[in-house]
Amino acid sequence: MTPREAARVAAQAAPRMAPRTAEVLAVGGEAHLVRVEGAEAAASLALWLRSQDLRCTEVVPAATSVLVDGTADADHLRRLVEQWQPSGLRSADAPLVEVPVSYDGPDLSEVARRWGVTREEVVRRHTGVEFVATFSGFAPGFSYLSGLPSDWALPRRDSPRARVPAGSVALADVWCGIYPTPSPGGWWLLGRTDVVVWDLAREQGPALLPPGTRVRFVVA
Repeated sequence: MTPREAARVAAQAAPRMAPRTAEVLAVGGEAHLVRVEGAEAAASLALWLRSQDLRCTEVVPAATSVLVDGTADADHLRRLVEQWQPSGLRSADAPLVEVPVSYDGPDLSEVARRWGVTREEVVRRHTGVEFVATFSGFAPGFSYLSGLPSDWALPRRDSPRARVPAGSVALADVWCGIYPTPSPGGWWLLGRTDVVVWDLAREQGPALLPPGTRVRFVVA
């Protein structure tokens, strides 16, 4: 099955969402930015566009937009966007990746305090959510994982760390993420994993968690 065929199957299998609006803006000679209402809509649109005969070089979802590069035919892109029927990313046919975590992060107690629960309950909540990779950013291999309820949202740390170790599992706002390499960061660190999320030698592609992938964390 080709990547385009796989994207088409995933787009057809995903559950439908309420209708959304989208705006197509030219941002270069052959680049266009499609603005949508949120991260799930952006991921849904990117999945749809990859399944179509778009003849572009890259489709990149973000928090509220999709960048389509390498297509000079703006009218064709607009027609495809008009045909798009938004769908959720939570498809039973999407791949599921289990990530073992050692829950010994330096912010585990602070997250428990902010949530008003015990450290054990933080772990129970985190392992009880099925996340979905919605878009990538910040660093190669860093996937923004959605799934946390809005009432569990956490503001970023007031003082970012100068260095966060690779493999750190962290929360910020309603997102979860795994740091692919050592880097500065202001997210709350719950624990660490030995899973490699970015590997240029990986046969299926360097990113372990491309958009649409379902993710479950388990206690290591």
